[in-house]
Amino acid sequence: MFVPIDKGSITSVKGIKAAGIHAGLKRKRKDLALIVSDTPASVSGTFTLNKVQAAPLQISKKIINRGNKIRAILINSGNANACTGETGYKDALEMQKLCAQKLNMDTNEVIISSTGVIGEYLPMDILKNGIETIVNKVSPDGGVDAAKAIMTTDTKAKHCAYKIRLKEGEVTLGGIAKGSGMIMPNMATMLAFIATDAEIGNKVLRKMLLDSVGNSFNKISVDGDTSTNDMVVMMANGVSGVKITEGSENEKIFSEALQQMTVQMAKEIVKDGEGATKLIELNVIGGKSEDDVNKIAETIANSPLFKTAIYGSDPNWGRIIAAVGRSGVNINPAKIEIMFDDVVILGRDYTHDFDEEEATAVLSKKEISITVNLNEGKASTTWWTCDFTEKYIEINASYRT
Repeated sequence: MFVPIDKGSITSVKGIKAAGIHAGLKRKRKDLALIVSDTPASVSGTFTLNKVQAAPLQISKKIINRGNKIRAILINSGNANACTGETGYKDALEMQKLCAQKLNMDTNEVIISSTGVIGEYLPMDILKNGIETIVNKVSPDGGVDAAKAIMTTDTKAKHCAYKIRLKEGEVTLGGIAKGSGMIMPNMATMLAFIATDAEIGNKVLRKMLLDSVGNSFNKISVDGDTSTNDMVVMMANGVSGVKITEGSENEKIFSEALQQMTVQMAKEIVKDGEGATKLIELNVIGGKSEDDVNKIAETIANSPLFKTAIYGSDPNWGRIIAAVGRSGVNINPAKIEIMFDDVVILGRDYTHDFDEEEATAVLSKKEISITVNLNEGKASTTWWTCDFTEKYIEINASYRT
């Protein structure tokens, strides 16, 4: 009932235009993105829980929480405009105001977002010139360029789209995202902007977005760090004429598609983790509660010892069970079973007579599934993480330079 669009992005959605340009905030790469809806759109968002929050996020969060409809999203990379005090806040308002004026919109119809280095003021002359340019560049073909413009240490642009067949007709769902390091719920140094041409009220939109983020972007970790600017924003402009109401079959179908798309983008972020060479799907099953299994999965996903063992293709199950034990969850360690793909690494009562070469071969793959069965109940969860490599240190040792 829903199918991916080959090479799709946010501009696969009817009534959505976008652009991404090099304004000069960064030395070479694109650094300014603009997404514009032809009509006012319902909007919802989720934001970092970090107590240090950047000025653009504070402004956008207020707009979304008031229930305003929006028309545009302006994003810069290369500078986070975080920890910049009153000057940074005024610069963010100026960024928003100028974009709104150039697009002939009300200021509160424009969401703003920034990502990059913390603690530096925005070079406003460069940004103003960039806004002057980009408002004339938006097009139905600009989605991939927009995805490139929001990248920081990412090595590739992240974008996708789906066609969804509903009872009253077809709608489209598309998105772009960025993220590579400083990745950990809730949330990470990641941005995602999602649009649909379905007609969805704010209440239903918020419910669907929170559910999908909770099972995708909030279940990934690269390094256990969270940032100051993170947000996921979703807008619905209704251009398709197809309405999605609470409790309807349409809501169920659309929610499934949204979940699949956010998981796809979340996994792309982890696969592109700074220095990462392997994607790890971490399944924790047999728990007493969802809270228990998520605490355990989070602890394993953030363990440097576990992640470096995976990098070295070392089937050291001790790293995993030790992380389970320090998660704070009350478990019986003698009941725990661990599998790498379909290879049993640890059985009940600490039995471990696996074939070392077979286990190493599994861990040598680019994508690995690890299952931890607690044998305590019926709750389960899936998280995604990656290995730790020397490259991670290299990237972050010189991030500002």
